[in-house]
Amino acid sequence: MARILRVIHGRDARATLSNCTTTSVVDNDWASAYSRFWPRPRPLADHFKAYPIHMDNDEATRTNAEIANAANQPCVLLVEDDRSARRFLEVTLQRCGYKVIAAADGLEAMKLALASPIDAVITDAIMPHLSGHQLARFLRHNEKLSRVPIVLLTGQENRAAASSPDDSIDAFLYKPVKAEELKSCLAGLLRRA
Repeated sequence: MARILRVIHGRDARATLSNCTTTSVVDNDWASAYSRFWPRPRPLADHFKAYPIHMDNDEATRTNAEIANAANQPCVLLVEDDRSARRFLEVTLQRCGYKVIAAADGLEAMKLALASPIDAVITDAIMPHLSGHQLARFLRHNEKLSRVPIVLLTGQENRAAASSPDDSIDAFLYKPVKAEELKSCLAGLLRRA
């Protein structure tokens, strides 16, 4: 038979085991009765211990150089509504040495473009809330962002159908985008800018 623990609250609180002949008296406090059978959790500080990091001077110098390079990295605003495609492009750009700010739609991208300094924009053509063409028009009409290079990602094979009537797009790339193609296109646009 299974033993069942019963905790009785009140003035004469008692913990009893059913099918057992002994009865033990516990405090009136529920926590003390609880802690008798289950250990109290350890403080969080006990779980984490600080270990010193030993570095050679070369390693420390490299780390400082990497920090300096991170400040000089060009920042790319990536706008893609498909989560897996956005993640692929984000990782690809980070491996190429760019700092990436990702947005899920055109409206979010518009807010991020106004809030943070960006050097280039890579946007999907068709997205909810604000399309890639509408986002490009907004960026071109903004005084601060008018010279930022814009790359439009499209699934349409016909370039005439994908192109914008007001020439606000600097480059077109067709999906699925190859990493080398994206890298060379973006590097060329940033050199010209």
